[in-house]
Order: sequence, then C-alpha cells, then structure tokens
Amino acid sequence: MTAAVFFFYLFSAVMIASAFLVVTARNPVHSVLFLILAFVNAAGLFILLGAEFLAMILVVVYVGAVAVLFLFVVMMLDVDFAELKQGFLRYLPIGATIGGIVLVELAFVVSSWTLGALATSQGPTPTPHDISNTAALGSVLYTQYVYLFEAAGFVLMTAMIGAIVLTLHHKEGVKRQSVETQNARTAKTAVEVKKVPSRAGI
Repeated sequence: MTAAVFFFYLFSAVMIASAFLVVTARNPVHSVLFLILAFVNAAGLFILLGAEFLAMILVVVYVGAVAVLFLFVVMMLDVDFAELKQGFLRYLPIGATIGGIVLVELAFVVSSWTLGALATSQGPTPTPHDISNTAALGSVLYTQYVYLFEAAGFVLMTAMIGAIVLTLHHKEGVKRQSVETQNARTAKTAVEVKKVPSRAGI
C-alpha cells in the first residue's frame, strides 16, 4: 500500500465518521467542530487529487468563515435546542420514510453505474507540468472566462448591497455623520468669532 492510498483511506474514514457525528452530536458546538474536521479531511482529499486550489478555498471559505460564523451564531443566540427537539418524534416517521427513499435511489444509482468507453478521453485537460494547478486555473479564469468572472462578482456585490439595504434600519433621534454637510463647511460657518469686553467674562 502506497502512501497516497493510505492517506486516501485515512482522510475518507475520518471524514465519513465526522460527518456522521455532525448529525448525531447532541451539542451544536460539537457538531460545528466535527463539521470543521470533515472540511479539513475533504481538503486533504482534494490535495491528493492535485487540486490544491480547491483545498485552500475549502479551508479558507468554509472552515475560516462559514463554520466559525455558525459557531459564533450558535454561541451568541443561546438557542434552546431542548425545546426545538420536542417535536422530533412527531416528524420521525416522515423523515425516516424520506431517508429510506433516498437510500433506495442511491442503491439503484450505484448498482447500475457503468463507465463509458470514451469517459477517460473526454476528461478535463491535464495540468501542465511546468506550472501549478492554481496557476493554470488562474490563467484560464482570467483570460477565457474573465467577463463571466467579473459578471459573477457584480452579481455577488449586488446581492451584498441588497442585503445591507434590506436589513439596515435607521433609528430616529440618533445623531449620524453627514459627509456632505462636513465637506460643505467653510470657515465662516464653522467658526464664530465674538468680541467679549474686557473683564466681562463669557
């Protein structure tokens, strides 16, 4: 058994076990920690496949942002999970039925899976040996698909601005900074000079 095969089975086993513990853990904080462990092992599998860029994105975006954000939300909101689990038994038959149907469908897909004769020849173009996978992906992304990449950036920026506008509410009676008013100020409007008589005080 080579080192690559050993690490493949190691990462796969740990990822499946941690994914199972994400669902079965009673403490939501433990679920998030097991989710982070599953992401890290999935990143290890991507590295074995030679896709180090996807592994980096998985760790930076999901582990560094999504999972940590979810963890802080769970800790700050202090959700009463005991109250949420009270109706678990009521929906258990429906959930078990849907889960059984999904398992049967997956069994049919796996049992009838065949590899076409031209599947290997129609695969993606292999990465050149003189550059890394990340450099090759960046070269294709910023040359052939640069307009689509910029369009996706504009869509995400529009969604972010829309979310801020919909959730931002100004309270009345709160003093706020006005940049236009500050830039329009002059020496005459900003400073008031008063002549105070001697020994008269202010």
